[in-house]
Amino acid sequence: MSILGLKKKQPKTFKVKVITMDAEMEFSCEVKWQGKDLFDLVCRTVGLRETWFFGLRYTVKDTYAWLKPEKRVLDQEVPKDSPITFHFLAKFFPEKVEEELVQEITQHLFFLQVKKQILDEEIFCSPEASVLLASYAVQAKYGDYDPSFHKPGFLAQDELLPKRVLMQYQMTADMWEEKITAWYAEHRGIARDEAEMEYLKIAQDLEMYGVSYFAITQNKRDTDLLLGVDAQGLHIYSPNSKLNPNKSFPWSGIRNISYSEKEFTIKPLDKKKDVFKFYSSQLRVNKLILQLCIGNHDLFMRRRKVDSIEVQQMKAQAKEEKARKKMERQILAREKQMREEAERAKEEMERRLFQLQDEARLSNEALLRSEETADLLAEKAQIAEEEATLLAHKAAEAEQDRQRLEVTAMKTKEEKRLMEQKMREAEQLAVKLVEQSERRLKESDHLKQDLTEAKDAERRAKQKLLEITKTTYPLIAAYSAPPAPLPPPEAADFSYESTSTRLDFKDSDMKRLSMEIERERLEYMEKSKHLQDQLKELKTEIESLKLEEQQQQQAGVYTLRHEARGYNQEPVYLPQSNRNSAYMSQMAYFEEV
Repeated sequence: MSILGLKKKQPKTFKVKVITMDAEMEFSCEVKWQGKDLFDLVCRTVGLRETWFFGLRYTVKDTYAWLKPEKRVLDQEVPKDSPITFHFLAKFFPEKVEEELVQEITQHLFFLQVKKQILDEEIFCSPEASVLLASYAVQAKYGDYDPSFHKPGFLAQDELLPKRVLMQYQMTADMWEEKITAWYAEHRGIARDEAEMEYLKIAQDLEMYGVSYFAITQNKRDTDLLLGVDAQGLHIYSPNSKLNPNKSFPWSGIRNISYSEKEFTIKPLDKKKDVFKFYSSQLRVNKLILQLCIGNHDLFMRRRKVDSIEVQQMKAQAKEEKARKKMERQILAREKQMREEAERAKEEMERRLFQLQDEARLSNEALLRSEETADLLAEKAQIAEEEATLLAHKAAEAEQDRQRLEVTAMKTKEEKRLMEQKMREAEQLAVKLVEQSERRLKESDHLKQDLTEAKDAERRAKQKLLEITKTTYPLIAAYSAPPAPLPPPEAADFSYESTSTRLDFKDSDMKRLSMEIERERLEYMEKSKHLQDQLKELKTEIESLKLEEQQQQQAGVYTLRHEARGYNQEPVYLPQSNRNSAYMSQMAYFEEV
């Protein structure tokens, strides 16, 4: 057996997995393939013609590298895994996306990559710009906003804002969704490619857009710095600030870029300016920096030249494609508008049909109710005729009752006249009694006055007689005889009474006068008693007449009410007699007397 037969047979192909921003692809590559062969295969598969912006990136230890197109794939420091994993990403970024990105697929790939960098916080973005960018991303994904379809919570599964922005404000997911939806609703009518382009136009103004950062040192004292490479040139940053560069070298001001092992040299175009040197930790990083610098510088020079035939054809085709799509969108919009109008017309016709059906149903129900009402009215008319007959009969009876009441009223008027006559007589008698009483009172007052005067005269006479007796009695006793013993008290009283015999006639007159007054008072009392008896009889008679009249009135009111119900009229009440008021006032007067 030969030695060649003992050697292991080498495989002719190897497996490769390429991950794009929205897909994963696997290829079987030949061993002799260069990086350019694999890259072209991926571009053809994706349909990409603007290949100069992209590259295949792979991971090497603690850093990354780009697949070189002029070397065989297996000869480079690619991972030894099977399949070998590459990431198809944008390697260089345009200065103005609207002018340089021609193909729609190119715009879409840039949009997805920049969006991921913003969400991963590789590109710093303010909260306001993040919300606006999120609204364009939602427009690109969901199309025009439709409140009936896009209910609250439809963005719950989408990652739209950086975590730094979410942590910066104390807002719920619903509040963020409300803010994004408010902007999203204003983007109505924007197509997907237009929304993605608007997203990129805003993102390209961010400070960290398209910048690749590398850790460097400026001298052997290990002063840490950051080197940024982008489409504009080279920038030097402080380690803690990636937004504002401390120093910049635009591509138009750089004469030469070179490196020697870990040392990197930038020579300005102006020879008066100093050469800038810096150091990197690895030779591989210097190679990567140089590769990015060469690529960005070539694109910088290419933008300032006339476009190649291929680019001009691509732009013309893209312009025609945009015009065609615009026309299709307009046609689609018109069709959509016509369909919406047709749907609205259909809904209006259906609503009108339902309305007419409701009106027809209501009309049928009204017709049935009318028929029922007509039957009911016919029954009511028959009942009304029967009631009219009955009421006519009751009206005749009421007329007879009315005539009977008129006769009763006439009798009542006659009785009233007689009673008024008796009342007048009683009034005259009362007036006479009052006059007589007043006259007797006056006489009594005169007699009382005379009696008082007589008593005063008697008292004065007695006083005078007593005074005379006291003055004359001692003189008579002195001249006539010796003093004798005093008589007993009874004898003294007798003598005193004998001296006042002349005044007793006045006492007898007073007694006689008192007796006459007493007799007249007794006569007056008898007359008053007799008058009170007459008043009581008159009062009893008035009460009996009043009770009889109330009974007659009640009977008349009942008859008239019954008659009013028979004729379906308001009840008529008989006027209440006020003849008792005079009787009652006279009775009160007599009682006072």
